[in-house]
Formats: sequence, C-alpha cells, structure tokens
Amino acid sequence: MASLSDVQISMPSDRQVPEKEYFDYSQRAQWLRAAVLGATDGLVSVASLMMGVGAVKNDVAVMILTGFAGLVAGACSMAIGEFVSVYSQLDIEVAQMKRDKRMLDNEKNDDESEKEQLPNPFQAALASALAFSLGALVPLLAAAFIGDHKVRLIVVIAAVTFALLVFGGVGAVLGKTPALKSCARLLIGGWIAMAITFGLTKLIGSSGL
Repeated sequence: MASLSDVQISMPSDRQVPEKEYFDYSQRAQWLRAAVLGATDGLVSVASLMMGVGAVKNDVAVMILTGFAGLVAGACSMAIGEFVSVYSQLDIEVAQMKRDKRMLDNEKNDDESEKEQLPNPFQAALASALAFSLGALVPLLAAAFIGDHKVRLIVVIAAVTFALLVFGGVGAVLGKTPALKSCARLLIGGWIAMAITFGLTKLIGSSGL
C-alpha cells in the first residue's frame, strides 16, 4: 500500500501555477528617453521656430526654409550631443571594467559578457538624429501645402498638438506609465514653447527692431 508521501510525489505537476514572466521596464528607460526626447525636441523646436517666423512673415517659403534649417541644425546638434554623452559613458564603463578585471579571478568571462552590454555612441547619435528629424517633419509637412497664412498657423498648431499626444501615448505604453500625465506634460510644454516664441517674436517685430 502506497504511503501518503508516495502519493504526493506521484501527483502531476500540471496543477502548479507557472510564475509570470517578469520584465523590468526600467531597461527601456535609456533608449525610450532618447527616442521620445529626440522626437519631441524636433517637433516642438521646429514648430516654435516656424511659429516665430510666422508671427512676422506671411510668406510660406520663408517659413518652410526656416523650419528645414531648424531640422538640419537640430538633428546635427542632437547627434553630436548624444555621441559625446554616450562616448563619455563608454569611457567610464571601460575604465571600470579594467579596474574590475584586476580584481576578479574569472576576469576573462566577465570581460566578454560586459563588452556585449557596452553602449554604442554611433547608434545613439544616429537614433537621436532620426528621432529629431521625425518630429521636425510634422510641422513642416503640415505647413507645406497651406496657402493662407492664418490657416497655416492653425494647421501647424493642430498637427503639433496631435503629434504631442501620440508621442506621449507611445512613451506611456512602452514604459508602462500613466498615459494622461505623459500626454499632458508634453502637450502643455509644447503649447507654452510655441506661445512664448510666437509672442516674443511678434513683440520684437512690431517694435521695429
């Protein structure tokens, strides 16, 4: 006759509840921050630049050329800044690896595993430039086909508002953060930036400077 312990051992294991796979969303923080920051920066800065020009100039060609110059300059600035920042981080991590290498017994295996996780400055620079350009294209495309000056400004504001909500929502979904707060922060910040640029440029332009 089988004992109680034998019965318990022979019970099928399919009744055990599998553990849920755990994912650390903080791992996404670095590249998510760079992508959302780059796209939002391109969107808000170029839109604000175009709104500032639109405050004193009615010519669509001037607005488009100004926005395009802002796109190129901003993308280059983002790429260089991200490259320098990530390269500095790479230097720090490499120096730390060399210090750890002298202290660990299994230094060869640890060195190989850590090299796979080192940041890539060239990839970071390219990603930042592309993200900035993607955001900057929104106001450029919104204004490109509108002839009437006032309608053009309204369309740019509407397009930027929609894009800010999209960027905020995407960032919240990927990072598992509250979508309402994320969208509200981007939207209010973008509106303030465009309003300040438009108002100050209009003030300076009307003063005859």
